[in-house]
Amino acid sequence: MTKGRKRRSYKRGYPVAVLVGFAENHATLWQIFSNVAKSGPTLALNDSKNEKALYSFHKAIVNALRPVLKEGVRSVILASPPRTSHSQLFLNHVQKHHAYMIQPDSPNPVTFGTIDATATQPHEIAELSKSKEFAALIGETTSSEADQVVAALEKRLNETRNNTLTLFSLNEIEELVYSTEPNAIKPEYVIVTDRYLAECGETNRVRRLLQISQNRKIKTRVISAETPAGQRLSQLGGLVCFGKPYK
Repeated sequence: MTKGRKRRSYKRGYPVAVLVGFAENHATLWQIFSNVAKSGPTLALNDSKNEKALYSFHKAIVNALRPVLKEGVRSVILASPPRTSHSQLFLNHVQKHHAYMIQPDSPNPVTFGTIDATATQPHEIAELSKSKEFAALIGETTSSEADQVVAALEKRLNETRNNTLTLFSLNEIEELVYSTEPNAIKPEYVIVTDRYLAECGETNRVRRLLQISQNRKIKTRVISAETPAGQRLSQLGGLVCFGKPYK
């Protein structure tokens, strides 16, 4: 095996959150996976004292977040250097111009967390990821997000319409997700506990399912089995796919 292939085979793990690292004149986005952090775009702020420039900057961050949010990641960590207001200013922008992102009754609300830290360079992210405060914040935001996802699942389970669908079998979920034939049901989410992923004996198969689901614009989440949402999902077998009719 070549060195290049070894590098490509490195497992980054599953998506956990997005981190926005603010600095005085820019912000860098990071995708936080269970094993690594992957750098995303860096967005420039031309003049922090200019209201139009600041508005455009915040709007650009929201637009950069959209693709990851559409994949099912709904936890966003905002990191600002101590004694700065970058994170709060961005949250103010979201509350004023993108309130749908944080409204509890929104179909897919985003959970924001904030931390005082500089997080625009790889070594800063590496250092931050080792801190207990960051681990606790990730646990808090992802737990809240998991509750929202499982609440959506419970709603599906309680619906009596014949054209909704909830699947608990890996074989059945694969059949639905991989199908190239027209289907009356659109898969919304494939969710799995981290314990199921580690202990099911079909880890590579489940990872492939999650990846293909993402490629087909189906939201996916890996939920900690230690959370209340994860415990409920474990009661259902640890792996669930639910969907709704195509419009």
